[in-house]
Amino acid sequence: MRHVCLLVLLMVCLGVSAQTGDGIVSAQTDDGMTASRRYEILFHEAMLQRQRGHHDAAFDLLNRCLELKADAPETYFFLAQYYTEMKNPDRALEYFKKAATLSPDEMTYMETLAQSYISKGLYGDAISVVEKMYDRDKSRQELLEMLYRLYVQESNYEAAISVLDKMEAIDGNSERISLSKSALYLQTGDSEKAIDIIRTLAADHPNNAKVQQALRNYYIRVEDSVAVDSITRQILMNRNTETSDKIFLLRQLITENEQQHGDSTEILHIFSEMLQAEPDADIAELRAIYMDLKKMPRDSIAQALEHVLLLAPDRASARMHLVQFAWEADDDDRIVSLCQAARQYNPEEMAFYYYQGMAYYRKKDTDHALEAFQNGINVITEESSPIIVSDFYAVMGDILFQKEREREAFEAYDSCLQWKPDNIGCLNNYAYYLSLKGTQLDRAEQMSYKTIKAEPNNATYLDTYAWILFMQQRYAEARIYIDQALQNDSTAGAVVTEHAGDIYALAGDIEGAVRLWQQALAQDPGNKLLARKIKRKKYIKQ
Repeated sequence: MRHVCLLVLLMVCLGVSAQTGDGIVSAQTDDGMTASRRYEILFHEAMLQRQRGHHDAAFDLLNRCLELKADAPETYFFLAQYYTEMKNPDRALEYFKKAATLSPDEMTYMETLAQSYISKGLYGDAISVVEKMYDRDKSRQELLEMLYRLYVQESNYEAAISVLDKMEAIDGNSERISLSKSALYLQTGDSEKAIDIIRTLAADHPNNAKVQQALRNYYIRVEDSVAVDSITRQILMNRNTETSDKIFLLRQLITENEQQHGDSTEILHIFSEMLQAEPDADIAELRAIYMDLKKMPRDSIAQALEHVLLLAPDRASARMHLVQFAWEADDDDRIVSLCQAARQYNPEEMAFYYYQGMAYYRKKDTDHALEAFQNGINVITEESSPIIVSDFYAVMGDILFQKEREREAFEAYDSCLQWKPDNIGCLNNYAYYLSLKGTQLDRAEQMSYKTIKAEPNNATYLDTYAWILFMQQRYAEARIYIDQALQNDSTAGAVVTEHAGDIYALAGDIEGAVRLWQQALAQDPGNKLLARKIKRKKYIKQ
């Protein structure tokens, strides 16, 4: 593309003469073309290259344009944009300023210059530009908004108030402008004017929560606690106050109470009064959250959450809070009941299927557990939590294997690992069950190795890895890991201890094997295979 650019330059720029005082080459070349005409051709070509996305060529052509016409604002403007993209803000600002100086009536140049000043934090310079723009076009009220924000940024509150006065003269009185002016007067220290504005607003808008809140903030500022309490009650008990405004104020009250180490019963009394006057699920749930924050008795919090569900049975967050309480209390029947109701009101919430399935699983009701998990799979989406989804499939795999539906179990494990490849519990169980089947031992070994890397002191994972090595006839290695499993679990069960005996036997330590088998038999007296191993002093495959 640079070759094309050079070709254009050669075609239109041959025979350049000296510049005149105004920066334009006025002499004609041998082909009779004036410098002004050559500039027009070059600039037009630059714009064409820019539209086509050939920015290197456009940049070169624009720089050549400046050589022909040093006072062309449009050229400075477009070059400034390129310097912005090239991360050269100083040069960009210089060129934006040049364009605006050469053509001060071009509002686009002025606006861009103002934004450039703002981006560099030069608010005073930006103010000067915006003021000039407004002086030229009083119809652009958005410029007053910009001036207001810039004056506030510069902490020039008197000037900001003056701008608001102009806005008020154009649009008339408004709540927003009045509140802003009141806040600015407070900044200047003129509390009387600030409160006069708020009082007038409060009288004109007695049910306006934002105005009442502003008045409350003023009373807090002047430390008039009686007035603060009075207006707080007015806002919270007013049926016309939006729930969102009530919640905002309640959160503010809670924060103030915490900072002052106040009595939580005062906050709870406010909640009670509000809910008696006008029951509201959002307020009720905030009360339950506050009670939880204050670590009140679980029974009391649960009762508050039940009240939320009475007002809004489809409030999933409150129901899930109750489910978590029941989970921590090992109350599986309660979990099942809560989740069954949730499936009616919140059928799309996957977590309820998960907890219901887990509760059934802990109750050893694998049929209902599997049904809950399978129903939960139907509501899985791309936005679902990978952790929960992977656990769905992991537990399903465990249940299916117990039911001797091995193919489905392994499919469930595969799905689990697709959602979360490092699901350690799934990796362990999948690997162990593969080893029991004596199939895909290399894959089983790789999965099991990930578990002991993640948790090197987990006796269960060490036992699995040792057993897979045993199945691969890597007896010496297997003994190293089964010893670690025994060291990390002083109360190892009969299965792990029997595994250890089997490994010792094929690793060549029969005495050690018999001792371990005897320990395992003591834990599992009815194990006839163990008794035969001890009697014959040799490993016998099951």
